[in-house]
Amino acid sequence: MGIPGLGEVAERVRRYTVLVQPGGRGSGSGVIWNSDGTILTNAHVATGSRAEITLWDGREFTAEVSLRDSRRDLAALRISAPNLSVATARDCARIRPGEVAIAVGNPLGFLGAMTMGVIQSVGPLRGLARRNWIQSDVRLAPGNSGGPLADVHGRVIGINTMVAGSLALAIPSNEVLAFLLGEMGGHWLGVMVSPAYPPKTGEFRTGLVVVEIEPGSPAARASLLPGDILLGTEERVFSSPQSLAEVLRDNSTGMLRLQFLRGDYRKVRRVTVSLTNAARRRIAA
Repeated sequence: MGIPGLGEVAERVRRYTVLVQPGGRGSGSGVIWNSDGTILTNAHVATGSRAEITLWDGREFTAEVSLRDSRRDLAALRISAPNLSVATARDCARIRPGEVAIAVGNPLGFLGAMTMGVIQSVGPLRGLARRNWIQSDVRLAPGNSGGPLADVHGRVIGINTMVAGSLALAIPSNEVLAFLLGEMGGHWLGVMVSPAYPPKTGEFRTGLVVVEIEPGSPAARASLLPGDILLGTEERVFSSPQSLAEVLRDNSTGMLRLQFLRGDYRKVRRVTVSLTNAARRRIAA
């Protein structure tokens, strides 16, 4: 599989991939997400309140777990370190089956190991929770969990999480962005969404279908339902999960006026949602 500049791309991905050791038995991988020292990994990797982090250049740090969501299987850690190599995320709504994917991690004690494969599908997988997965045939092993799944340009498209049969499953980058709103001071809506293309309804050509709603969330209290298609707000149309995440991040009032479709696609419905500050959802171990 000849890819120009593959060696340089692999090295770039290795530099933002870290070894995560939560204490006790086992270890995993992580991704340096921001220059402020935020590291992303799986919640099942960062099981305690702290973890030992080893960077590509051998530097070692003790990280504090600042955010955890067991349902998404994501955790954010924070270290204080200069000169960090930081990942660049790609909008996973643009990923297509057949693209080449690169996984880097620390499987079975081999630091910075790389494997390649092809993306098979992006979407739900029967038998698992109702959520989207990036499904590929890259070869993962214990220790890869929490590490990056990247495209051929070295941009993160997902966080490697598990193996199901012959498929490697990664949490999409847009879901990681929504999870991190708790770190960035945004608001929480409590929905899992997937890009959708509704029937022509006035100005709306794209939307986000609600796949799942978290019980007790602002979305649940506003009586939104799975299957609803979120079209946007009065100011912005939703074109990807990232656009919803940005609206939640930038919201200053705590109130969100949503336009959506339900059942009769000829009628645009509206609802005002009272949001929750995402920082309140930080989970102390």
